[in-house]
Amino acid sequence: MTEQPREFLADTPERWSVTATDTPFTGNKTSVRADDVVMPDGSAARRDYQVHPGSVAVLALDERDRVVVIEQYRHPVRHKLWEIPAGLLDVPGENPLHAAQRELYEEAHVKAEDWRVLADVYTTPGGSDEAVRVFLARELSEAEGERFEVFGEEADMRHDRVPVADLVRGVLAGRLHNTCLAVGVLALQAARAGDGIESLRPANAPWPARPFPA
Repeated sequence: MTEQPREFLADTPERWSVTATDTPFTGNKTSVRADDVVMPDGSAARRDYQVHPGSVAVLALDERDRVVVIEQYRHPVRHKLWEIPAGLLDVPGENPLHAAQRELYEEAHVKAEDWRVLADVYTTPGGSDEAVRVFLARELSEAEGERFEVFGEEADMRHDRVPVADLVRGVLAGRLHNTCLAVGVLALQAARAGDGIESLRPANAPWPARPFPA
């Protein structure tokens, strides 16, 4: 018997009862929340997690099948990581496409004409509610006007364009570790091997994890 596609396989929303909650830390962009959650057997367990506004990331692909990448120091892991342009959803309810276009301009001074959704992921669901939408951007060109002025750690960023195949090899070899870069290049390869890039969701596809006005 031929196995049928498991299209029914999908994550489902669910809310377990919370009997008490506290916010022991509030930072500039994120906070830490502590919830007392009722388990299925009736017991209670404390769950501490980071509350995050959400993020967007952009796999910007040029006409030579190269991806726009940046190298940035990430203090928690004590590494400079090669990444794709990304940033926070700073405004509640902000359209993620607009945020992605802004990040591509600010971090790479690039604009794109063709946008699609590659993947929606929860980065670390055991310890954070961060949700990230990874876009595919094509038909690239230099952005107009002055380059965005950068400060702090962003002033030390390096920029490059690297072939997709080299990035895939780097991820699989354990040399590249950024979540959005890994998800982006592997999702692109999967799309190409499957139903094709044209089958990807449109740039304004619904995103239940971070709803935005239509």
